[in-house]
Amino acid sequence: MSTLIVLCAVYFGTVMNYPVLSAIFNLSSNVSNPLFAASAPLLLTCAFIIIFSLVAWPYIFKPFMAFVLLTSAAALYAEVNFHTLFDSTMMESVFETNSSEISFYMNGATLAYLAGFGLLPTLLLFMVRIVPQRTLLRATLSRVGIIVIALAGIGLTAATSYKDYASVGRNNHYLNKMIIPAHIYNGVKYLEKTYFTQTLVYKTQGEDAKVVANPNGKPTLMVVVLGETARAQNFAYNGYARDTNPYTKDMGLIAFQDVSSCGTYTALSVPCMFSNMTRETYNKPRALAQDNALNVIQHAGVDVLWIDNDGGDKGVADNLPYRTINSSLKNQDCNGTTCFDVAMMKDAKQFIDDGQHDKLLVLHTIGSHGPTYWQRYPDAQAPFQPACDRSDIENCSDQQIVNVYDNTLVYTDYVLAQVIDELKSVSNDYNVMMTYISDHGESLGESGLYLHGTPYSIAPKEQTHVPWLMWIPHQYAQQKGLNTQCLEQEAQTRSLSHDNLFHSLLGLYGVTSQAHNPELDITQNCQLNS
Repeated sequence: MSTLIVLCAVYFGTVMNYPVLSAIFNLSSNVSNPLFAASAPLLLTCAFIIIFSLVAWPYIFKPFMAFVLLTSAAALYAEVNFHTLFDSTMMESVFETNSSEISFYMNGATLAYLAGFGLLPTLLLFMVRIVPQRTLLRATLSRVGIIVIALAGIGLTAATSYKDYASVGRNNHYLNKMIIPAHIYNGVKYLEKTYFTQTLVYKTQGEDAKVVANPNGKPTLMVVVLGETARAQNFAYNGYARDTNPYTKDMGLIAFQDVSSCGTYTALSVPCMFSNMTRETYNKPRALAQDNALNVIQHAGVDVLWIDNDGGDKGVADNLPYRTINSSLKNQDCNGTTCFDVAMMKDAKQFIDDGQHDKLLVLHTIGSHGPTYWQRYPDAQAPFQPACDRSDIENCSDQQIVNVYDNTLVYTDYVLAQVIDELKSVSNDYNVMMTYISDHGESLGESGLYLHGTPYSIAPKEQTHVPWLMWIPHQYAQQKGLNTQCLEQEAQTRSLSHDNLFHSLLGLYGVTSQAHNPELDITQNCQLNS
């Protein structure tokens, strides 16, 4: 059985995935490491050895592999001839295609692919006679042995080419969708989601929310700046040697020193941090099917707006007013594919000037999104040189990567200063404050890791230690009954996380609700009337 597993893995790691191997080979022309392209077949083969070993059981393996081979042959034909990528949306289309439509794709070439890449290997598969091991122990040792060898192959590839795979993979997200048989995985996901997952009933919460009136009679205006890929270690506020906060350093911001993220990638962290769940109890379907902190504040009669410059709100703003920056524009702030974060200020000012009501504005920044870090700031605002001004970061030194990353943080600080200046300009009409918090951090070469997305259980602190800043003017603190000196002390001594955001936003805004948990509210110990 072990020999058959290896043969099947080699076939899928080379022949059936020659399109993705070809794509990697073409991309390797921009990579200086000669082992990068050469290691791709080894990496795929080792991965398939592990996967196939999990289903290699008597009376199961051959029928399963026959199904995989035949459907993979069809997928290969579509990928080669139509550049089809069988992700979740494509599998939904496949399952909802009727028989007459399928016939449109049947021709001589289709049959040749099905016969040559699917049927013939399937026949050979069934011709193989599997001789069982004499003892269960020998069979187990044989299976464990090939898995250990496969893991060693993956480890060797990571040791020699991890930086290259991380960079190329981040720049070319389509590569993982090219891998055959990903259609099996995405097909199962579609079926599970469509037929076996119960739709959750939406759960409202905090409908009793009320804003405590400010003694001076002015409405409240809070701006929440949601950072992207900013790690705390590189903030001057958190002890970094470089001045990455030159624009706000004299503005009196409070910087919390020990804050952990909910996840290591945006799609997880953003809905988690605005939910009332902790990282340990977080459940995404449930979080998206219930009110979050912004919804609760909206229940209190506050006008809420989400402005996005980072590819979407990940479901957080589904029930909120929402605007997105048009990155296809070409002007001083946009290059046709991406925009600097300052581009959000026009819509932000319009929202602020549109009547005097209690308001909360969320600015979802593109911040330090890599690996195209250099596109996050204008050339004139890049103090740290030489910078890695290219997307294939594998061809940059670690110092160049750090330089370009630090430039993104300097520009983020510039945007925060612009927000604060705008808030200062309307402080006669509003009680104003701003808070900034990042969704997750980033690895810049430490321990050989780059970018982010490492599983949380093994993620380095660079990916989970995030900055959290607050700008609370005297007027705001006075009206909300906040002791800012106490908050500054908390910022230096207290360990916090995204778990605290939901309840702290309510506390900072002055919203009372049964949905509010004082124990997770960072303002609870710093109330002047407590």
